Parts: sequence; C-alpha cells; structure tokens
Amino acid sequence: MKFDLPGRRVEWFPSLDSTMRVAARLARESCPSGTVVGADEQTAGMGRAGHSWHSEPEAGLYVSIVLRLALSPESLPLVMLALGLATRDAIADVTGLAPDLRWPNDVLLGEKKCAGILAQMEGDAVIAGIGINVGHASFPPEIAPLATSLRMAGASVSRDEVLGPLVDSVDASCSVLKERGPETICKAFGLASSYVHGRRVRVDQDGIILEGVTRGLDPFGFLLLRQDNGTVTKILAGGVRPV
Repeated sequence: MKFDLPGRRVEWFPSLDSTMRVAARLARESCPSGTVVGADEQTAGMGRAGHSWHSEPEAGLYVSIVLRLALSPESLPLVMLALGLATRDAIADVTGLAPDLRWPNDVLLGEKKCAGILAQMEGDAVIAGIGINVGHASFPPEIAPLATSLRMAGASVSRDEVLGPLVDSVDASCSVLKERGPETICKAFGLASSYVHGRRVRVDQDGIILEGVTRGLDPFGFLLLRQDNGTVTKILAGGVRPV
C-alpha cells in the first residue's frame, strides 16, 4: 500500500526487518527532519529494552520518524513522553477512544497495550519508532492477554487514516517540548496517564522488583515511586505494571 504525506519524505516498504534500522541509516545520510519510514510488515520489529514488536502484515502502523530537534541526549526520556502524548492524541482524535498512558512508552485501551513508542539517538537526530495495532483481530497466545487493537476496541479505521494525524501530532508535541520546555510535557503526561500519580505499581528493574505508589515525574521525565518503607526512588527504566 502506498502512503503519501504531502511535503514530507516517505519511504514505504512491503516488508522490512525493522523501520528503525532504515530510518537510522537515512538519518546518517542527512535526510530531512520529519522523514517517515514505514512498512506493511516487520520481521524483526523493535520494542523497548530489546523486546520484539509483533508486526502482523498490513494490520498495524509500523513507522519510524527522523526528528532533528536540537535537543541534548539527556532529553531523550522527555522526547519519549512527548511521543507518547502525540500517539495517544492521534488515536483519540481519529477514533474517539480514550487511551491511557503507562510510563514510559505504552498506550493502553482498557489496560491492554494498543501502541508502543521507542526513541533512540542517531548522531544529531532522534529516531522515533511508533507501532500502533490498528486492524488486528487477534494476537498470538503469548501476548493476547496484554495486547489489543483499535479494531478490537471498537474503532473501524484504516492505517492511512491514522498516519497523517499521527505525524502531525508528533510535530506538535515535539514543538511543545522545544518551545515550552520539560515542565509542560511532564504536566501533560501526568494529566493523560493514570499511572503517574497515586497508582500502586510493581516495577521490574533488571530482575529487581520494586513495589509502591507513584509520586509523579521528576524534571527529566523519570517516574518517582514511593516504596512502602517511605523511600522515594527514581525509576530510570523498567516495566511498570499495576498491582
């Protein structure tokens, strides 16, 4: 399927191992900011922390966007939050659904994941990887309890209906980060997420399990967790799940 976004470079493939890999190469070749790499299918889709992303052919939106934001590498967690907000807003605008955000990079519908975000630096560019489960009717047994799609949540939309609003929303959200700063993004993420304030969660940090109640985000976009012994711990990475 051919996707066209006027005024923007789009490289679309029937099948790729990973859109992140191709987008990183284009970034090294000085492609313009906003370049989109997409695929109808990924054979080795990348998720956070080395996990794979289930990429059923022509069922989901699998894209990577090259962003030249003139931000330091330390801002990458904040970019991740901005991308999460953008993805949530695009889904809400197109479908009328009300997604939740689970720090740092999951978009949820009814406690099941419908979209995920990955961000990594490539030279002076950020490669934003976004996967949205659009038309999936089912998932493999190992992820079926955890995953959903826009279709399964009751929204009948096509991938091209989601793509345009998504890239526009990414541009807008990243502009807010650049122009209004981290505090605005952290506040917006906190308002959009049921996980950031007062949620009892379990966090797996490389096999070490922490449990407690979330206490907001620090100025750099990291999650704060108040453990039962009163210690407030900054969560730099790890899977956050409700208790």
